[in-house]
Amino acid sequence: MIRNLLYAFKYDKPGIRKAFFWEWLHGSFIAAPSGIILVILWELFKDEPDVQNIWLTIGVMGLLFLGQLYVAKKAMLSSNYTTYEMSRKLRLALGNKLQKLSLGYYKKRDPGDLASIVLQDVANLENIFGHSVTNIANALFGTLVLSVFLLFLDWRLALTLIAAIFIAIPFIQFSKWLVEKYGQKQIKARNRTGARFLEYVQGIRPIKSYGMTGERFQSLDAALSSLRRESIRVEAIPGPFVLSAGIVFEVFFIGMIWLALYFLAGATLSIPVFIAFLIIGYRLYEPMKILMVEYPVLSYMNVSLGRIIEVLEAEEQEVGKDLQPSTFDIRFEKVNFGYTDEKEVIINLSFYAPEGSMTALVGPSGSGKTTITSLIARFWDVQQGSISIGGIDLRNMAPATVYGLISEVFQEVYLFDDSIYNNIKTGNPEASEKQVMEAARQAQVSEFAENLPQGLQTKVGEGGNKLSGGQKQRISIARALLKDAPIVLLDEATASLDPENEIYIQQAIAALVKEKTVIVIAHKLSTIKNADQILVLEKGHIAENGRHEDLLDKKGLYAHLWQLQQKASGWKFGKQEKQFYHE
Repeated sequence: MIRNLLYAFKYDKPGIRKAFFWEWLHGSFIAAPSGIILVILWELFKDEPDVQNIWLTIGVMGLLFLGQLYVAKKAMLSSNYTTYEMSRKLRLALGNKLQKLSLGYYKKRDPGDLASIVLQDVANLENIFGHSVTNIANALFGTLVLSVFLLFLDWRLALTLIAAIFIAIPFIQFSKWLVEKYGQKQIKARNRTGARFLEYVQGIRPIKSYGMTGERFQSLDAALSSLRRESIRVEAIPGPFVLSAGIVFEVFFIGMIWLALYFLAGATLSIPVFIAFLIIGYRLYEPMKILMVEYPVLSYMNVSLGRIIEVLEAEEQEVGKDLQPSTFDIRFEKVNFGYTDEKEVIINLSFYAPEGSMTALVGPSGSGKTTITSLIARFWDVQQGSISIGGIDLRNMAPATVYGLISEVFQEVYLFDDSIYNNIKTGNPEASEKQVMEAARQAQVSEFAENLPQGLQTKVGEGGNKLSGGQKQRISIARALLKDAPIVLLDEATASLDPENEIYIQQAIAALVKEKTVIVIAHKLSTIKNADQILVLEKGHIAENGRHEDLLDKKGLYAHLWQLQQKASGWKFGKQEKQFYHE
């Protein structure tokens, strides 16, 4: 726990020191009246009490009370400001860290889990750190000050009361261990619930279409039931041990009274000291009772902190340097790559794509086409071999440098919940309005945007859910046009477009790829007949390569795929017979 707290503290060390200073000072002001009460008691038990001195002491108590209000205000503001400043820096650090991780990291983690870390785990830190840590610091300091007071009065009774603290510590420690144990289960249940709910909302269309509503609801209901069960456990199971610590305090306080009466009967204890222990002695346990509640809660925060630190310490991609290649040819040299340790998707793959050429990737599903484009974009790093642009190994280049060299138009288009205009402008944030409008025109975005209520300023919704697949694809092409990068990666960019608009998008793509190094994934072989080279992939390696005519002459896998597509193009749907037939 200490390591995790120190890790979090480094994000605002000056603020943490300031917050603890005010909390400790606040603890002193809280403990000080106990000493003043002692002065009044001593005065009252004199043969001739000095009333003026008593009133003076009460006046000092009043001044201390006003000072306590000021210090309490400063402590609260300092604690809250520090907490939220630290959480702000942690969220920024998490965001920056997530940018530096390879996509392989995301493939192993549930997106809902990562969202939970950034939002809920940091929120746990805010809520608990802002109260529990400062309360614990206050309780420890207050207990120390009161213990010194009591030891000064009578060491025998003071040690009796203090002994209860050491006996209660194992109960508190065990409750902390239970909170940490069941807190981990509760957080996992919370993350599962978030993932199931996200799955339910995002998949509501196919869920309804296939009549799976009940089944899917049951999985969400099971996740919610698990969350309820684990939430009860994290509260109920440690509870008896916290209560046991409280019982120890009560028993030892009663024991102290019995011992004090014994000493009083033996004339080894004065009445004022006895009364002081009755009043002040019970207050010794007040900070500890706060600690009993806050310390186990701190363990729950420790679980969240551990998850945050796990992400912040995750292994990053090799950073590389800002090396700018002078040419934009692409070379694969004996590349091996797999998403998991068990299976390789790319096996001993080598090819060369000259600058300004078009290389097409074709082959059955799962042959490695998309993986190749992802490796070129350095979404992952290869396990063996090398990939270079302009003779520079990608691993020696900073990821941001690689991203700047590449424009991507993939089938799966993600749009931000912003306007069409701003989504296009993400391709080049420095672009002028005229350049954005031109990119929108070339990609045929203006054509459908004109019919929207706010034109290019229309919001697209989360992930672009307010637009059709074809509309999102056109925005993606406009982005790439605006970026004007020297390397273009295309993944069947016209797959989501209707035939009427496909020819216009092909023209936009022609403008996009002009004089660029192009890697295109093709499912329609007719669209890549003019490619400079075609790589036919099968099970992660190159089965054939060459130009369209050469590959047809070889009568291998490419020729087989071509013939299948030619046959498929002859199939039509008979309206009367309601069946497929071939012309």
